[in-house]
Amino acid sequence: MISVLDLFKIGIGPSSSHTVGPMKAALRFTEDLAAAGRLGDVRRVVVGLYGSLALTGKGHGSDTAVLLGLSGERPETVDPDAVAPLLERVRATGRLALGGRHEVAFDEVRDLLFHMGEALPFHPNGMRFQALDGEGRELAACDYYSVGGGFIVTAEEAGREAPAPPIPHPFASAADLVGIAQAGDRSIAAVVRANEEAMHGRAALDAHLRRVVATMRACIARGCRTEGELPGPFRVRRRAPSLLRQLEGAHGRNSVAPHEAFDWVSLFAIAVNEENAAGGTVVTAPTNGAAGIIPAVMEYHRHFYGEEGEESAFTFLLTAAAVGILAKMNASISGAEVGCQGEVGVAASMAAAGLAAVLGGTPAQVENAAEIALEHHLGMTCDPIGGLVQIPCIERNAMGAVKAISAASLALKGDGTHVVSLDCAIRTMRETGRDMQSKYKETSLGGLAVNAVEC
Repeated sequence: MISVLDLFKIGIGPSSSHTVGPMKAALRFTEDLAAAGRLGDVRRVVVGLYGSLALTGKGHGSDTAVLLGLSGERPETVDPDAVAPLLERVRATGRLALGGRHEVAFDEVRDLLFHMGEALPFHPNGMRFQALDGEGRELAACDYYSVGGGFIVTAEEAGREAPAPPIPHPFASAADLVGIAQAGDRSIAAVVRANEEAMHGRAALDAHLRRVVATMRACIARGCRTEGELPGPFRVRRRAPSLLRQLEGAHGRNSVAPHEAFDWVSLFAIAVNEENAAGGTVVTAPTNGAAGIIPAVMEYHRHFYGEEGEESAFTFLLTAAAVGILAKMNASISGAEVGCQGEVGVAASMAAAGLAAVLGGTPAQVENAAEIALEHHLGMTCDPIGGLVQIPCIERNAMGAVKAISAASLALKGDGTHVVSLDCAIRTMRETGRDMQSKYKETSLGGLAVNAVEC
């Protein structure tokens, strides 16, 4: 059972699998060296990126992430404004403070290798770390895999079952979850809360949820006020500040456009994902590439329903987390594994469930909302132009948020009875991802990544 604390992580953009994951892997490698008493013996570190990490790692900031992690930085605490000076220092001096305290030689061209066309066996997002002594002998080595949403595993961890945590309401499917909620006459959020409190305690859970809400809202605010261009060769201009001015300017009119609510939702989502593309602080929800959907739908609920209370926000997040947990356990939230259906599709499904819950939906209606949203993202490819999490990723978050609201509305107008289950949709997503050609799964070798350039 995956914890809400693991699912909703705070980190930097632009990608949970290609930035947060490699950063955590690099940090873990240095911490393991220190724990083994070998850090002081290291004179050089060599890192190899494979599969999707090699093909789109430059655009996704994987190189930056590795340098930060090796330097002892953590995704949840690193200051985005301090990243550029740290990188400049490493590149100018050819020296890196391993773990933040032990200097080693580091030549980025020689020691950070992108193995194009090669893959490690377990997952498309593979990394290999090697620590060498002064004679070039290997002191330690480890392969890590970034499996989506900022989660990392070693090959050994991937091949073994994790012990089940002692929780009161274990569930392996949406049918299990809805059944548990209905049998106890409780909400899905209450089921998830009981499990989380058994693992972490009420205070730790609420503190994390509070920080997640604050980070999401701060990200929307930063995105709405920050002008300029996003990094990269395409010189994509930030649109959120202009959209906000247009929406605020329309407030003085006597008539309201019928689509104004969706314009606000799109603004919120675009603001978050422009921040993500710029390397700002976001919440993986469940990934960075889809980080704007849940904050946008939560802000829609706050903006149009006047819901300012903590309890409502927590109910939204706990309900959404249940869907994300099911998707990760039974399929994937990695674009490199199943395409963007596993990122934007799952995020929309989570947001639809959360919105249905705070609007008073029954467990069956909540499950229906999640299914509708996911069903209508099935088959979505992950084809970022130039390997950057900008086009079409930013707009896809806006569209995913709108779909989530529509899905919740449709579900709430029914009684929860429906033909296709959420479990069926998740299983279909997994099978569709397996059938999808690799060029459509975060490699930038097909789809819009190729055709848009040609056009």
